[in-house]
Amino acid sequence: MIEWNLRPAGSDDLEPLVEIRAAAMRPDLERLGRYDPHRVRQRFRDAYEPRHTRVIESSGTLVGCVSLRPDPDAHWLEHFYLSPAVHGAGIGTAVLRDLLARCDRDATRVRLNVLQGSPARRLYERVGFTLETQDPVDVFMLREPCPGRESDCAPSGTALRLSL
Repeated sequence: MIEWNLRPAGSDDLEPLVEIRAAAMRPDLERLGRYDPHRVRQRFRDAYEPRHTRVIESSGTLVGCVSLRPDPDAHWLEHFYLSPAVHGAGIGTAVLRDLLARCDRDATRVRLNVLQGSPARRLYERVGFTLETQDPVDVFMLREPCPGRESDCAPSGTALRLSL
């Protein structure tokens, strides 16, 4: 497992994160016939809220970000992007499990949306997200909080382990 940490995002992080988002989203957007190099970057610039965003670093290098935005009935997990250079290293799973453990302690539901056909959906299902609704482009998922032992929260046949 590669070491990682989260830190608060700042205005100086915007453009590096824009590029990570563009690289991370490109394969799925191309598959759906929706990739536009300007739009993929501008949508992130327009939605960027540093106060809800954490930068993911590994070995002192910015490798991604994640936002957990409060909403009246749940937190929205948004802008969870990792540089393709660190895909498969376990960082995404570890970051997600850390954030979900915090939400479990606070008894907070978590919602997200993921693109249809995205491999990320399997990760979300492994950590307890279930389908709420979907359309031809997006899949909307929900995870109920699970206080207590982590193993009680895992879907059948899955054991959760926090890697901090």
